[in-house]
Formats: sequence, C-alpha cells, structure tokens
Amino acid sequence: MSNKNYWIEVFTGATWKEFLESGAEISGFRKHRWKTVQQIKQGDYLLCYLTGASRFIGVLEVVSEGFKDENPIWGDDDLPCRVKVKGIVTLTPETAIPVHELKDELSVFKNLKNPNHWSGAFRRSPTKWEKSDGEVVVNALMNAKLDPVIRPVDESKLSNRPVPLTAKIGSVTVPEREDEVHNTEPSKEPTPHEEIQWMLLKLGSEMGLDVWVARNDRGREVNGNQFTKISRIRSELPRQFDDATNRTIELIDVLWLKGNAIVAAFEVESTTSIYSGLLRMSDLISMQPNLNIPLYLVAPDERRDKVITEVNRPTFSRLSPPMSQICQYISFSSLKDGMSRVSSVIRYLKPDFLEELSESCEVE
Repeated sequence: MSNKNYWIEVFTGATWKEFLESGAEISGFRKHRWKTVQQIKQGDYLLCYLTGASRFIGVLEVVSEGFKDENPIWGDDDLPCRVKVKGIVTLTPETAIPVHELKDELSVFKNLKNPNHWSGAFRRSPTKWEKSDGEVVVNALMNAKLDPVIRPVDESKLSNRPVPLTAKIGSVTVPEREDEVHNTEPSKEPTPHEEIQWMLLKLGSEMGLDVWVARNDRGREVNGNQFTKISRIRSELPRQFDDATNRTIELIDVLWLKGNAIVAAFEVESTTSIYSGLLRMSDLISMQPNLNIPLYLVAPDERRDKVITEVNRPTFSRLSPPMSQICQYISFSSLKDGMSRVSSVIRYLKPDFLEELSESCEVE
C-alpha cells in the first residue's frame, strides 16, 4: 500500500459512458500529458472524477505501463496516451460521491485564498494526489459501492465540455465564431461584413500578398465573387504556433501574409457588438505576447468612438502589451476611399500603406 500512487483522472458524463461501453479496460489522456502518463506505474490507482457534476465515480487500478495508441474510443478526442486498467469501483452518476461531502477530509480544500480554488486540483488529468487524500477517496467509494446512496444529478452537467487546446499559458479553449454557429449558410445578399472582407482580400492579393479568410467564411461570396476564387488565397496557414494560437489565428476575418509571415490581421465588426473581434485579438496577445503582428479593427464610421472606448477597457489595457498599442482602427469609409485613390498603383503598395488609412486607438 505504501508504494501505491494516486492520480486524478477527469471524465465527463459522456466520456465515462464511452469508457464503460468500450470495456472499461483502457484509460486515455491527451497527447501533451505523455510525460506525466509515463510516471504512472502498475498498481497505481486512478481516482475517477466526474467534472460538471463534481463527483467521484470510480477507482481504477493500473495494470500496464503507459503506451500510445490512436485507435478511437472516445468520440470527441482520441486521448492517445493510455494505460490499461481494471475496475476496482465503478459507480453511476447518481450514486457517485459529491466532492464537497469529502471536503473536511481532503487537503485540497485546506488554506484556500479563494473558496473556488479547490477546482485547480481537478483541472489536469492525470494529476498526482497526496496518498492521504487518495485513501480518503478510495475508502469513500468502497463504502458507496457496498451501500449506494441515490443523489439525482442534472443531466446538463453530464454533457461534454469544450475540448481544451494547448497553449504556452496552459490548457485553454478557443470559442467558435458566432456566425459559424448560427449562420452556416452563405446569405444571398452580401452583408457589410462580407463586403469589407472581400475588399481586404482583394486589396492584399493585388498588392502581391497571400491572403487568408476566416476558416468558416471560405464559402462566402460577394456579388458572385467567391472568396475561394481570389488570386493568392491560402488554403492553409503555416503551423508555427501551439494548437490554441493556430486555431485563434484561423478564425481571424482576414490575414495578409508574405511567405510564412503574417504582415497584417483584420477583424471586421459591423454588428451591434464589437466584442468578438476584440476578444479574439486579446486571446492572441495573451497567448503570444511577443507576436509582432499589426492588428486592425475595421468598423463603420459611426462606431469609431465605440471601438476606441472598448479597446481601452481595463481588461484590454492590462494586457502586455496593451491592446491600444498594437490595434489600429480603420473606418469603412477610409478603406473604401483609400482603395479608390490608389487603384492604379495597388501592385506597388506595401503593407505600411495601412498607416494612411488607420488611426491609433490610444487615449491620452
């Protein structure tokens, strides 16, 4: 018993069901956890924790060394870093033990600066636990197996949670764009957003740059001009960053590239809210503070003050560097007038041409 280690393994209601349906003989973890998985030894116990419902649902004994295998078991994630296991205790969500019933016995609830900080102990899977805590959980689960107590559980808490992506700052999520979720079919009439996207793509292409349109907008068109037919449009981006950064960049409205270098990034905001583009830019700065990409927020003229006010909110001003120092504003009229003015010499322009069209978002 003294040589046994205890590890937290996090499940959703869906992945627990998939684990059982596959035979309950393989536990899997994400690829960036391979070094940790290699530390798990035969005879160790995995403490199965049901996230969302915040309940302990089982104990598994490890019966193999770690190995890699990408054969599908789980629907939304391959979880290729694996160990073979056998069940010691496997409960249902209804008979699983709420974690707060054990808080007086677990060290993870002691000396918390914030009462919600206990969840950090369940954030990464697998995570090694103190032996004393492991023994508390195992004893409680053994008793629950012998004398189960039914506790109703909200079904919504058993659904899958967003799949985290790897970033320098840890595991993060990258939300889909709202138009990808709610407006997947291209509209017959071009929206102002699509018209500005088209102009930026056309301008960059005619300047001799490669261009990129947001992954979910590739099927759009403006007045019969399909985005994918634009000269020099990229079908893929260079994969030079971590997963989360790459996915964030893929969702930016328009990119201009020279070789593998991104020379300008544009978020077009024509609706009532400008937060989606700002948050995407904020995510990019947070994950890659040394990333030297000029960012531009393109919005209607009447929204100029709104853009500058939002860029200078405290949450964006505390970034390093602050959003206002690297994000410029371009009005719709400035872009249209600028393109008309230089139409005969576009092929000779450089990306710093944008300095004439944009204005700083910094405030005194």
